[in-house]
Amino acid sequence: MPLHPQAQTLLEQMKMMGFDYKPGLTVTQMREMLKMIIAARPAPEPVAHVEDRVIPGPAGEIPIRIYTPQGSSPFPVLLFFHTGGWMNGNLDAQDPMCRRLTRLAECIIVSVDYRLAPEHPFPAAPEDCYAATQWVATHATEFHGDASRIAVGGDSSGANLATVVALMARERGGPKLVFQLMLFPATDFRLNTPSMEELGEGYNVTKSLMIWITDNYLPNPEDRTNPLASPLLAPDLSELPPALIITAEYDPLRDEGEAYGKRLQEAGVQTKVSRYDGMIHDFPDLLEEPGKQALAEIASALRAAFG
Repeated sequence: MPLHPQAQTLLEQMKMMGFDYKPGLTVTQMREMLKMIIAARPAPEPVAHVEDRVIPGPAGEIPIRIYTPQGSSPFPVLLFFHTGGWMNGNLDAQDPMCRRLTRLAECIIVSVDYRLAPEHPFPAAPEDCYAATQWVATHATEFHGDASRIAVGGDSSGANLATVVALMARERGGPKLVFQLMLFPATDFRLNTPSMEELGEGYNVTKSLMIWITDNYLPNPEDRTNPLASPLLAPDLSELPPALIITAEYDPLRDEGEAYGKRLQEAGVQTKVSRYDGMIHDFPDLLEEPGKQALAEIASALRAAFG
């Protein structure tokens, strides 16, 4: 179907304001743009409790933010890994998304501020995210969480990290996860899918942006086919937790997300892939009204997985 009118308007506004990738963009400039976006947001949606903490990581402390819903504990827990191309983002970047999902899914969300490239290239981010997942499994009762009901999730680069953590947990003997949520996941750094070619210009993610991200996050070319960077290339996807994958029709990452979903299904993993026609990458975080349906689907899937 045609590009949704609100998505088209947003893309035009982003271009006018300079929020699009251009050759020569620096990581510092990209991070400054995010600060501007965060500063312009309305007041945050209330939840019962929000707490910032730091926890031990493989190379120092990892900041986390714990969102707790109304209701009786213990609550199931979703570890959420933010978007930002492995180079940008922080605990504030997807604070609105975390607050909405805390309320809609009636679960605790632990948002993880993992180390960023280029200062900390692969595998710093997945190792931090896995360490945070281990910490939650061990310390869940300290913040009214249920260690028997832990899921991982994320958006774009964060979705990549979520399923990579699921692979790491399987290979390293835990912790046991009940679900993995992937919104617009990057799963293949070969960047050669039809959607990457057909939609590689004119949308809020471009092929040139993905090449720049790849060069910063994975400066060693050999790492680009490592399953902990490109999970689509993992030889075995069996015995992973059930999954929901959200894709968008006008997203260059669409095909690799859907291909990953197909491979999970072929490996016997209960997986649903939902493509939203007329939509662009990250639309639930960018377009409030069109995003409501996706958020409702995500919340329903999480509640079902948590039982």
